[in-house]
Amino acid sequence: MRVNKYISEAGLCSRREADELLLAGRVTINGEVVSTGAKALDGDEVGVDGEIVRARALAPTAAAKKAVYIALNKPVGITCTTEKNVDGNIIDFVDHPQRIFPIGRLDKDSEGLILLTSNGDIVNEILRSENDHEKEYLVGVNKAVTDEFLTGMARGVRIHNQMTQPCRTRRIAKFGFSIVLTQGLNRQIRLMAAAFGYRVTQLRRVRIDNVKLAHLKVGQWRNLTEAELKGLLPGRTQW
Repeated sequence: MRVNKYISEAGLCSRREADELLLAGRVTINGEVVSTGAKALDGDEVGVDGEIVRARALAPTAAAKKAVYIALNKPVGITCTTEKNVDGNIIDFVDHPQRIFPIGRLDKDSEGLILLTSNGDIVNEILRSENDHEKEYLVGVNKAVTDEFLTGMARGVRIHNQMTQPCRTRRIAKFGFSIVLTQGLNRQIRLMAAAFGYRVTQLRRVRIDNVKLAHLKVGQWRNLTEAELKGLLPGRTQW
């Protein structure tokens, strides 16, 4: 079994985050540091930061429980990480009885919709198809929104040494606009706005594809419906 899957099945984190642990040299097999792509054989001892991970011992318990899929209205100040040593981490904030992982990220200084699940395989499937999912944001800025600004944002902006993909923008107030993206670069909206001399003062994600924030209050979460799950990954039949 690939060691990233082994770690995920132990409930420690998602496969994507396990890959980050591997790249950081924090994972060992039988005491030897291993890298991405390493495999754990029967009887091998997998360790993370010196602590032994026991996937097989935890797998039956996890399998006996129905997988969890939730939508959270994340407050500003909460960090989308499974690292329990980080103050204000999203796992401690939700305090769910099952081990859950965030699907993607939302900046610490942003608020709004983020999805979490106990199914590590789903995390990877959704992130792999991330560019096919629309993500809608409501944005407040420090000066009046102009047509030129909205058009420029929609056409694409050079950030992180690449052009952002075309997107949809709409004025919603004198100092506010909505934007719909199909990609998720680090701090993308803030950097795009800064390229036109704007500073983002508030950023709220209100939709991920067919899943809407709607009337969910800040700090509250709810379970996703079957229809929402099918909309996120329409080719999948089991959850």
